[in-house]
Amino acid sequence: MRVDSMGRIRPTYIKRVAIELLKKHPEQFTNDFEQNKIKVGELTDVKYTGMRNRIAGYVTRYRRAHPAT
Repeated sequence: MRVDSMGRIRPTYIKRVAIELLKKHPEQFTNDFEQNKIKVGELTDVKYTGMRNRIAGYVTRYRRAHPAT
């Protein structure tokens, strides 16, 4: 039985970096994944594209769930 209300499990590192970026640069991130992907690349020194995309994806989901942040 699958429960649709549960989210994906992400490593703490991705969540920590994403939330830290949102706290330091809240005005630079939107609900658009493509723009967030570019901003994460500019604001961090993440070497791997996949890691950058996962961080940007979490930023996007977090912004949609917490619009006031």
